[in-house]
Amino acid sequence: MANVTLRLFASAREIAGAGSIAYEADTTQELLARAEEDLGEGFSEILRISRIWLNGEPLEGDSPITDGDEVAVLPPVSGG
Repeated sequence: MANVTLRLFASAREIAGAGSIAYEADTTQELLARAEEDLGEGFSEILRISRIWLNGEPLEGDSPITDGDEVAVLPPVSGG
C-alpha cells in the first residue's frame, strides 16, 4: 500500500476539520472510499459534486497511486 496525502479544500476541509489527511491505499477509489468511511455521509455528499485531482492533474475514474502522491478534493465554491 502507498502512503498518500488526501488534500481537502472548502466544504470538504470544513467537514474533515483538517486540510490534509494521510492514508494508505493502492488506488484513488480505495483512498476515497476510506475517506468516506472515516468522514461520514456529509463528506460523501460533497465528494459526489467535487473535482478530484491527482498530483495536480484532473482525475477521471480510478488510478493507481504510489508513495508520496497527493489526491485533492475540490468542491464547487460559490461566490457572492
